[in-house]
Amino acid sequence: MSEINPLFTPTVVAGRSAPHRVVMAPMTRARSTQPGDVPNAMNATYYAQRASAAFIVTEATQISPQGKGYSFTPGIHSAEQVAGWKQVTEAVHARGGRIFLQLWHVGRMSHPDFHDGGLPVAPSAIPFEGKIWKVDPATGVGAMVDTPTPCELTKAQIQDIVRDFARGARNAMAAGFDGVEIHGANGYLVDQFLRTTSNHRNDEYGGSRENRLRFLEEVVDAVVEVAGPERTAIRLAPFLTARGMDCPDILPTILEAAEYLQRRGIGYLHLVEADWDDAPQFTEDYRRQLRRRFTRPIVVAGNYDKSRAEWVLAKGYADLVAFGRPFVANPDLPRRLQHDLPLAEFDSSRLFGGDSKGYIDYAALPEALAA
Repeated sequence: MSEINPLFTPTVVAGRSAPHRVVMAPMTRARSTQPGDVPNAMNATYYAQRASAAFIVTEATQISPQGKGYSFTPGIHSAEQVAGWKQVTEAVHARGGRIFLQLWHVGRMSHPDFHDGGLPVAPSAIPFEGKIWKVDPATGVGAMVDTPTPCELTKAQIQDIVRDFARGARNAMAAGFDGVEIHGANGYLVDQFLRTTSNHRNDEYGGSRENRLRFLEEVVDAVVEVAGPERTAIRLAPFLTARGMDCPDILPTILEAAEYLQRRGIGYLHLVEADWDDAPQFTEDYRRQLRRRFTRPIVVAGNYDKSRAEWVLAKGYADLVAFGRPFVANPDLPRRLQHDLPLAEFDSSRLFGGDSKGYIDYAALPEALAA
């Protein structure tokens, strides 16, 4: 009898059954309708093409105008945006798929052009090295540009943002999503509060580990209140060092976060692993420490291939594996992985912005090839 491949065994996430464990990771694509950052029919086609995923996590989606940090990224704070996303969820569900919306506030990873000349906001006004993708309104050409030193959030503004996360979750539920994933990784606002390198506050939101975790906990509480714990998830990046985020206390901080998330009973914890050359290794010891603290579903992402995905599942370090670029170029990725079919190449030049090219023109393989 052949050994069962753990990547292609069924599972349940957020109360929804999935036939396998291949997740579509969130990938910023910057193709919303302007003005208004509104999801459109082309976005619906893109996600529906990939509905065979165990579930889809959408591209990061700003919870407010203040939360925006890249040109042409979608929002979830206006009625038009909710209606646009409803097109997406209906298209995915019509193909039997499951889809989570990723809730996003970029914090300091932004530019004054998105805020009528105002500075981006952050836990602390700390200069750092970071770039965002911005389209020049004069030329219509996008490029990576520097971000300025942000201004420090007041406590009242922090509470406004917590409410914005709750509103984003409420709007996502109205748009028909199966759940929401809070973006707490990659140097964005939730992550900025967690790290001593980006959070120099001396009030109840800074200093001690308990205080640096407070914003994350308040956001999770607010979202759980709206969506329910099983339909709430969060993405974290323990080993991130880029964007001025190399914090010496982040690993124990995230272990404490995992204990809190376990108590809250959230749907899953999404761990993003550094995938650039010479990146810090996500050690097996740390995987074991996280698993002891969080026994609910864990999703991992970060340059995984089939064999590495099988390894992490067999070890019990994760329950599902998310794929980004391979899912962009291969809309039928689960079938290709299961049957060892060839994978199409990802065109990185068409990642941000543009039209259907490099977006919805990647083809699925003929069904006969999977026989």
